[in-house]
Amino acid sequence: MCKGLATLPATCLKSAKDIKHKISFLLQKPETHAADQKQMKEKTAAAAKRVPTAAEVDKWKESFSHMMSSETGRMVFTSFLRSEFSEENMDFWLTCEDYKTTAPSKLATRAKQIYQQYVEADAPKEVNLDASTREVTRQNMENACPSCFDKAQKMIYTLMEKDSYRRFLNSKLIQEMCQTQTTAAQEKKEKKNCDCAGNRQALTGGA
Repeated sequence: MCKGLATLPATCLKSAKDIKHKISFLLQKPETHAADQKQMKEKTAAAAKRVPTAAEVDKWKESFSHMMSSETGRMVFTSFLRSEFSEENMDFWLTCEDYKTTAPSKLATRAKQIYQQYVEADAPKEVNLDASTREVTRQNMENACPSCFDKAQKMIYTLMEKDSYRRFLNSKLIQEMCQTQTTAAQEKKEKKNCDCAGNRQALTGGA
């Protein structure tokens, strides 16, 4: 590193690296990006059309696995990750899930795309993997199979669970969602009480 860069604060260097990644990602081949975006949209379209119930939100708060097993839960959590500029973690996890269903004849090509987009050093959407996991994944590329990214995917899952998920539980997003559900439940209860009172009044008047 040159002397000029060495004098900059670490936060500035991190910001510069993030900007570099974003520019690199925007400049990559549009068809690859478009394909991934289409996959993500297809998987979350149904979830985006509905509002989670109070029971669902309570389940998400119970455990990370409950939230990840819910399409709506993943969509809400992705919104939180986006606010922290770490959406690539969920993108990578979902892409790995999709990769496991790839036709055998397309495994090698798809594995290379995923590796170049998320795993290799300075990838456009590089995820936070240690050197050992990155090397194991690189070696797996030599004989692409559905489990190529299992170790890397598990590491990112754990990272989200131990880091982002804990902040998510205390975030304004989940608090507002809980408040909305509480308000909706109260309004529903009040409406039910009003309906019951109205019915009683009607019956009394009829008598």
